[in-house]
Amino acid sequence: MRTKMADQRKEALEEEVIQPVYDENSPRVSTGSTLLDLNISGDTFYEGGLPGGIFVEIFGPSGAGKTVLLCQIAGNLFKQGGQILFRDPEARLNTQFAKMFGMIKEDITYDTPDTITEVFEPIRKWKPEPTDIMHGVFIDSMAALSTDMEMDGTDKMGMRRAKEFSESMRKVCRVITQKKFLVVGSNQVRQNLDAGPYGEKDISPGGRALAFYASVRLKCSSPKKIKLKKTFHGNDLERVIGVQTEVLVAKNSVNRPYRSTPISIVFDYGIDDVRDNLVYLKKMMGASTYILGGEKIGKSLDSAITYVEENNLESALKTEVIELWREVESQFESKRKEKI
Repeated sequence: MRTKMADQRKEALEEEVIQPVYDENSPRVSTGSTLLDLNISGDTFYEGGLPGGIFVEIFGPSGAGKTVLLCQIAGNLFKQGGQILFRDPEARLNTQFAKMFGMIKEDITYDTPDTITEVFEPIRKWKPEPTDIMHGVFIDSMAALSTDMEMDGTDKMGMRRAKEFSESMRKVCRVITQKKFLVVGSNQVRQNLDAGPYGEKDISPGGRALAFYASVRLKCSSPKKIKLKKTFHGNDLERVIGVQTEVLVAKNSVNRPYRSTPISIVFDYGIDDVRDNLVYLKKMMGASTYILGGEKIGKSLDSAITYVEENNLESALKTEVIELWREVESQFESKRKEKI
């Protein structure tokens, strides 16, 4: 008995993983939103972003942009040369949608699994090359995953799901950190009937394991419509061209939590970073029109976007937003005396 317990303790020590230490040279990937990147890790990295070695949960109501955000991260990582495992239980990723985010569906490892085990077990055996860059696993969505017992009808209430999520995360959490994988999963929310007057009104399914093991949790709010008005032969027309969702960094082991930012998602385009950056500059500078480099570039948002894109000023706009964000956040730096 003592020998067995000693072996178990030795095994536990061997599995112990030192949490990653990040510096400016650590591999990372953009979410597609400059402000969200900064809110996640702007205090650690100049441009912010998601580093490797962590599990990220994106959760929120239907239509809030979770899939777009997940695919944007996957596409950015793919364009950096990283290999992609894309697990799609809902089978929604078509070739055209993947190309919108820079992914070539034939060049990623794509699957439509049914169960939690089918998603997480391959992560432990995955050995992508080269090993000096970041690779990623993307799951859309975890709420659609089932279990073997539920599939064969022996668990009609789905009570096994939470246990399997917990078991799977325990098995892969050290692998994710050791191999510096980025694992991102989207999740729905459902009404929490046991919340009471002070509890969370909405919770994500799958038990508490996902929230516990996630280093970063991004909460998407109910979306607002982005409308565009035009006049055609004297007719005033209006169309919904996208949605805007507020993304809260609800948990953050990489940096400070509870920062939030609006993200614009335009249909057939994806995350509109230029739009959000222009709005941020105008708001924070208290300007009456859209500005860049101290100069007025348009009274309307559409004209300002056109000016930026026609003059290839996306990079200059992003740099100005990063510098302004740092100036804003410096107002909240602690002036407290260091503890002895």
